Amino acid sequence: MRRRPGIAGLQSAAAARDQYRLVGENVAKIRADLMKEQLATFRSHLEEFARKHKNDIRKNPTFRAQFHEMCAKVGVDPLASNKGVWAELLGIGDFYYELGVQIVDICMATRSHNGGLINLQELCSLLAQKRKTAREAVSEDDCLRAISKLKVLGSGFEVISIGKRKLVRSVPTELNKDHNEILEVAQVQGYVTVEQVQKALSWSSGRATDALETLLKEGLAMIDDGHRDGKRRYWFPCVAPISVAVDLMA
Repeated sequence: MRRRPGIAGLQSAAAARDQYRLVGENVAKIRADLMKEQLATFRSHLEEFARKHKNDIRKNPTFRAQFHEMCAKVGVDPLASNKGVWAELLGIGDFYYELGVQIVDICMATRSHNGGLINLQELCSLLAQKRKTAREAVSEDDCLRAISKLKVLGSGFEVISIGKRKLVRSVPTELNKDHNEILEVAQVQGYVTVEQVQKALSWSSGRATDALETLLKEGLAMIDDGHRDGKRRYWFPCVAPISVAVDLMA
């Protein structure tokens, strides 16, 4: 028969486990302290880099986007507050605050035409016109960062993807799967008919009409009944080519 370990043996094994645990905790603490030290050093270098390239960060959209990527890798958010080193150093918080206000103005001004859903490219184009006298150029990346900060307003601001396009929503309207699929079909010409939706999505006439009429009631669509074939066109300024969208809003 095998002899079972005695009390002394059990105590010895427990003591060994405690030692291993303490060693493991010490190693983990050393690694954590080392990582904190490396992170602090990297952040310090990042601040030094920002001071050196301050003008490029403010004036060059591509350089600014790359700077944000570097910040994200070390958990720094220059937009988190208007106070502190980043605000004093770059004024980035003020830049995106101003951008956010201008985006809200544009979304409000175009809401009667697009129902609160605007193509991101169109928004950027209108923003560039609005900022003609501004020193800093603005990119889509800048718009997306400013919009992400508008979410705190709780007023429905967000970016949604329809096919390959990004749309900015400024109203709390919820689009379901049917609505998204119709908008994706409408991207080709900027409009659809009931028959086109039926054919493209293999829907019944009732389903297509119901979804289109809902989009019309929400203000996302405009109707055109002036065609010889008698077929109603449902126009969507939010996905129509920009030149066409401008004509529709004129």
